[in-house]
Amino acid sequence: MILETIQSPDDLKKLSLADMNTLVDELREFVISTVCKTGGHLAPNLGAVELTVALHYIFSTPEDKIVWDVGHQAYIHKILTGRRDQFITNRQYGGISGFPKRSESPHDAFGVGHSSTSISAALGLATARDLNGEDNHVLAVIGDGALTGGMAFEALNHAGGVKRDMTVVLNDNRMSISPNVGAVSRYLTNLITNPVYNKIKTDIWEMTGRLPRGSRRIRHLVQRIEASLKSLVVPGSLFEHFGFRYIGPVNGHDLGQLIRVFSEVKKMNGPILVHVLTTKGKGYKFAEENATKFHGLGSFCKETGDTGIKKAPSYTEVFGKALVEEARANEKVVGITAAMAHGTGVIHLAKALPDRFFDVGIAEQHAVTFACGLAAQGIKPVVAIYSTFMQRALDQVIHDAALQKLPVVFVMDRGGLVGADGPTHHGSFDLSFLRSVPDLVLMAPKDENELRDMLKTAINYEDGPIAFRYPRGESLGMTSKPVAEILPIGKGEILEHGEDIAILAIGEMVSHGLTLREALLPLNISSTVINARFVKPLDEDMILKAVSGHKVVITLENNAIIGGFGSAVAELIAEQKNTIIFKRFGLPDNFVIHGTQTQLLEHLHLDVNALVGAVRVLLEQ
Repeated sequence: MILETIQSPDDLKKLSLADMNTLVDELREFVISTVCKTGGHLAPNLGAVELTVALHYIFSTPEDKIVWDVGHQAYIHKILTGRRDQFITNRQYGGISGFPKRSESPHDAFGVGHSSTSISAALGLATARDLNGEDNHVLAVIGDGALTGGMAFEALNHAGGVKRDMTVVLNDNRMSISPNVGAVSRYLTNLITNPVYNKIKTDIWEMTGRLPRGSRRIRHLVQRIEASLKSLVVPGSLFEHFGFRYIGPVNGHDLGQLIRVFSEVKKMNGPILVHVLTTKGKGYKFAEENATKFHGLGSFCKETGDTGIKKAPSYTEVFGKALVEEARANEKVVGITAAMAHGTGVIHLAKALPDRFFDVGIAEQHAVTFACGLAAQGIKPVVAIYSTFMQRALDQVIHDAALQKLPVVFVMDRGGLVGADGPTHHGSFDLSFLRSVPDLVLMAPKDENELRDMLKTAINYEDGPIAFRYPRGESLGMTSKPVAEILPIGKGEILEHGEDIAILAIGEMVSHGLTLREALLPLNISSTVINARFVKPLDEDMILKAVSGHKVVITLENNAIIGGFGSAVAELIAEQKNTIIFKRFGLPDNFVIHGTQTQLLEHLHLDVNALVGAVRVLLEQ
């Protein structure tokens, strides 16, 4: 196999075009065969094989810098840069990251994981290069979906203005995770399908290719004619108005054409944008037919594409279906998401009531303020965003929602540890950063039935913004109760009574608290288990009674130990005169590595065995 001879990008440069095309096939097979066992981002990587090979053939990393937006299309990059043998550990506990990571390889020029950052980072790298008097190429590879993020346009505006030498490669597969939405998507579609422009471009390309080498003035004239004609038939000439030289569209699966284009681009100065057309999931039938399903997934059957049977519905699915129920009961309810219709479950609303579903693209800040505008006119917006991405919209939550006391519902999927995606995607901080926001109610359900209750509670709350988060993965498999209930704001519940220790838990850690209680019983340690439900406002009466009646009080949360639920309890009891022993258990003050959720809880000493040992030590004190 040719792939086995590739230890670094330098080995690519020894291959013929025929050999590289064979390598492309081997890379696709290698990725499919590995990801079917380990899980991971399959479809976006299959679409970027030829593109990655061409980039590494023409440019020379790590001297040249390639920044991969999000990084979920960088598997081929990792394989070609000396990590082929480690690739079986991709996203596994103790293995390599699923995203580019500076500490992992000098070929990873910039750490990524969130969308729309690549052009900003690349411009920073290019500016540092010039300040340091160096001479290397800097490229940003960004998907078309990431261009719906405002940060990408901020960077385009800056880069086009300062005219640094850098290249933006637009990997256009007409999708982010779900199919793209909005004006940018329509613009790109018009651009690549306009027959007049493509005929002009082909004719001019052929004509300039036949000119003698010394005909600079004629070439310049032809280029000016091309630019003028393009401005007539291409909607907006968007990128050239930003100050970029636009090249494309280029067939992203024609390796020879990609190599020719990047060879020419390497000689050019100033900001360049190369528009590459790719097919998400290319080369694997099931991924091509359902790129959304195969964007990121667990292990699957390579032969059939079957992803197996779930034991219980995911929290995401429970939320999505509950949202449809609430929307049907209340005509003012609408759903909003930021390019995560499937990931947050809002796709159920999109199918059932499409006129009341809004996907704003990868634009979390806009999603929140858009929702605030709706709420100001009596609509009840439910904004569903991953916890890790809600971080981007904190200013809007504070300034536009809370300051005006607008009744916007914020629902954060993947709160807490998410597993194999690791530190860029763990929802570690939402309880902390939202707890500090005035006039915002913050909740977390212990199970799927309470999730439905919290959604109904949030939709019926009118005194300001209200938020809740739920974890990634399967729910507990509870029997669904017939009707969701409205919970009293700021009231928890006592699930079990005991004498020795009070376990105050929030969200999915309530089930861990109940398991801990059972594990302590054989040691003659009895526990009270409290489902706090609310991080803000706390059920102060219930908590203070628990504090006064127990020797030891602990808190459990799947959130950063600093500023979260445990901190709220600590602040409350610090104001009281008591002699209890109190300890918080949560995520440490560092970024948590990747692995399964079970492995990570053990790694952080938050598994039941570790907690039992910690409780025994506390009681001995």
